[in-house]
Amino acid sequence: MLLSASLAANSAMLQLSAAVASITLVLVLDVEGLLGLGPAIVLASGALAALPAGRAMDRLGRVPVLATGYVVGAAGCGLAALGSATESAPAVLVGLAGVGAASGVALLARTAAGDMYPPERRARGIALVLFGAVFGALLGPAVFSPLLAGRDLDGEALAPLWLAAGAIMVGGFALVSSVRPDPRRIAALIAPDDGHDVGPAASLGELLRRPGVIPALLAAQASFAVMVALMTLTGAVVVDHHGHEGHNVFPIIGAHVIGMYALVIVVGDIIDRIGRTPALGGGLLIMAASAASLVWIDSVPAISVALFGLGLGWNFSFVAATAELADSTRPAERGRLLGFNDLLSGGTGAALALAGGLTLSEIGVAALAIGGAVLVTLPAVWILRGGRRVVVESSP
Repeated sequence: MLLSASLAANSAMLQLSAAVASITLVLVLDVEGLLGLGPAIVLASGALAALPAGRAMDRLGRVPVLATGYVVGAAGCGLAALGSATESAPAVLVGLAGVGAASGVALLARTAAGDMYPPERRARGIALVLFGAVFGALLGPAVFSPLLAGRDLDGEALAPLWLAAGAIMVGGFALVSSVRPDPRRIAALIAPDDGHDVGPAASLGELLRRPGVIPALLAAQASFAVMVALMTLTGAVVVDHHGHEGHNVFPIIGAHVIGMYALVIVVGDIIDRIGRTPALGGGLLIMAASAASLVWIDSVPAISVALFGLGLGWNFSFVAATAELADSTRPAERGRLLGFNDLLSGGTGAALALAGGLTLSEIGVAALAIGGAVLVTLPAVWILRGGRRVVVESSP
């Protein structure tokens, strides 16, 4: 419950970042062609933080690393607020980097979730922890929309939003710091006494050769990268390209986050029943259909539905990938592999957000939507055709 509640705080901050990170940086730098730079900084810093954070989790435990992430997030929001108010590009750049690093660390709560449940219930257990993000989806619009309603999207209006997000991250720090015992201890207690935990942790190269790891990494990378790139750029689409008022960004992003997490408990049960492979490929195909629909829709309700579908597809593929990677590792290896996964997916997402921003500015929404659809369809076809079989029973 505490881990789940802490993810609500991260989810609220993530909504603000998705909605206004691009706009914040463009306003400070006054270069519209850099529309994707803000999201790219957030995603890249999250990716770069993920692997060392995962390794630190394996050495120090899950709670100290997660708590540090929330402190960094609160500081990053404060700097983004300062930079917005004073039009200081360095402050905004460092602040967005802190926001991204915090989000990358907070998402590694999946590692702690995987620690607390046996393989046959692991997808549901991960879903229970991720479910807290639903409340962040409700909290974000409730806090941020009133602060922006009736105001122009300028630095003076954005500063209070970032300050509010920082306060929410302080609450997340208090929640995650209260988790006892450390989930890594729970993993050690429930691990079967079959000799598998004897010996040093496997190297990353060894982990990558285990059955099911490569398909899971591919699905996680494609789903996360396309999801975050489209999510972060859709706010710009709504505000700049379709002429809607700025506060409409938050209900749209809220619908997306609800799609990501509202049905996650049901999705976790489905994944445990049908297996990892159908969930990995099926989730990617749902994302493809949702991304492609952005070509011909432009109203706020329609875009909200499309973003909900994008989040739901991510839900299936990302939870299934996380469960498979957790199944394939011992507690002392889990943070490393999930951190490596997040490094890959976050890095790809950053590159895609930057390229997508340029594409959006120069070509338009259709190219962005079709490109995203293709990038999730190709790995889905490979996985469903049995590229390398993903098996729940795989053991280290």
